[in-house]
Amino acid sequence: MKALIKVFGLNFIFKINSAIWFIILKLKGIKVGRNFYIEGVIFLKLKGDDYSKISIGNNVSINGDLDLRTRESGKIIIKNNVNFDSDIRIVAARNSVINIENGVRIGRNTMIVAGEDVKIGANVLIGPNSLIQTSNHGFSNPGDIKGQKYSHKRIEIENGSWIATCVILLPGAFIGGGSVIGAGSVVSKKIDPKSIVSTPPAKIISRRF
Repeated sequence: MKALIKVFGLNFIFKINSAIWFIILKLKGIKVGRNFYIEGVIFLKLKGDDYSKISIGNNVSINGDLDLRTRESGKIIIKNNVNFDSDIRIVAARNSVINIENGVRIGRNTMIVAGEDVKIGANVLIGPNSLIQTSNHGFSNPGDIKGQKYSHKRIEIENGSWIATCVILLPGAFIGGGSVIGAGSVVSKKIDPKSIVSTPPAKIISRRF
């Protein structure tokens, strides 16, 4: 449908859709700034229907659908000039705050799942199909892992960094400002500012003949 709208130059439909969603969000008690734009829909699954736990700044654009979820006392704060591609899920659980600063761009199919705070600094780029996950299953007790307690650690990406496609940031990841995290990397520790990280490198593990 979106493709047809664009092919036939009917972009005014997106503006109408944006105006409708702006009204819906405001009526639910969500703070929404000016120039809100969305080409799809927003899926809301909030603990206790407390819509005050979400705020959206000025000039936020969503190029498709966006899934926002809170559990317990989790909060989602989206600042100004943030751009989301399509099919992104953001989940704030426990007492976590997900803070997305000014000028951030987040690629398609990315997931942010927070049981502890997540801070994404200003002008950070996050490529498609990435995962930011602050929680790990416990497995120290014998028996099934299912049902064992989670552990949680904060994640922060400092200003001006680039998180490339299919990157996984695990509990405790800290990305210093201006860093580049290469495609397919997995990070669970502190990365110094202006670093270039690529893991794991491709290597030959055997020969066919």
